[in-house]
Amino acid sequence: MKAIIVTNQAAGTSGMKLVERQQPQAAINDVVVEVHASGFTWDELTWPPSWTDRLDRNRTPSVPGHELAGVVTALGYGTTGLSVGQRVFGLADWYRDGTLAEYVAVDARNLAPLPGDVDFVVGASLPMPGLTAWQGLIQHGRLKAGQSILAHGAAGAVGSMAIQLAREAGAYVIGTGRAPDRAAAFEFGAQEFVDLGGDALEDVGPVDLVFDVFGGDIGKRSAALVRAGGTLVSIAGPIETRPADGFAIDFVVESDRAQLGEIVQRARDGRLRTNIGAVSSLDEAIAAFNSTERHKGKTIIRVRS
Repeated sequence: MKAIIVTNQAAGTSGMKLVERQQPQAAINDVVVEVHASGFTWDELTWPPSWTDRLDRNRTPSVPGHELAGVVTALGYGTTGLSVGQRVFGLADWYRDGTLAEYVAVDARNLAPLPGDVDFVVGASLPMPGLTAWQGLIQHGRLKAGQSILAHGAAGAVGSMAIQLAREAGAYVIGTGRAPDRAAAFEFGAQEFVDLGGDALEDVGPVDLVFDVFGGDIGKRSAALVRAGGTLVSIAGPIETRPADGFAIDFVVESDRAQLGEIVQRARDGRLRTNIGAVSSLDEAIAAFNSTERHKGKTIIRVRS
């Protein structure tokens, strides 16, 4: 099969290679999926699991990519809940070869059925942004109707999902980003917008929930915006500054079949719009990842037409 591999963390995406590899075999509780579309997260080559296994042993050359949509072609021993020929989507394990390949072996519990009326490209764009926003807002942030939320990175793949899910939950949503992101933030449902390059973040009134995708200085300044009893939720690593009288949670997204089902149903009925920035073929993927042209939203690789 064709697959993209990485061998050198320092080289980043420029060190990717398109090669021929053996197709993976299904281990216990696995399925093998014929990948039709794959997602790539811009900073995943900085994650330790991209280079090591669960015992911290080097596993290069490794195949990057964790989001996928495709068709099940084989079942491992003991696998239940999915069948050969079934359309699926979801997240591959962080510590195993990923989805920028024609086939991938995945723990079956990490996948959910992909309805026949959902395109594979759309299916591959949903897992990481959708699950991250869902878990950050609903599972960890416990967002409720009538609350207010500050969603950083409102025009990005995750931030735009967070805005939509928060609005559906009945929250008042303030989005952030740079000046060129303003229109997109409003299109996705933000009711206010803060330009991080010009507006004073500190002028935002106290909010019930801050959803932080940036960390660093933005994350530190955001802690002061959380009202008493509110929550700062971050996907940008350990929280350095915590709210004075609130809660702080950082988390790593996990695949969840039930949540994937909720997310894809919202995409089907128009309540949730994906944020796809660019679509390229597997042969063009390395050039797409190293392009000087920057796209807002998720980069999707169409592995099969």
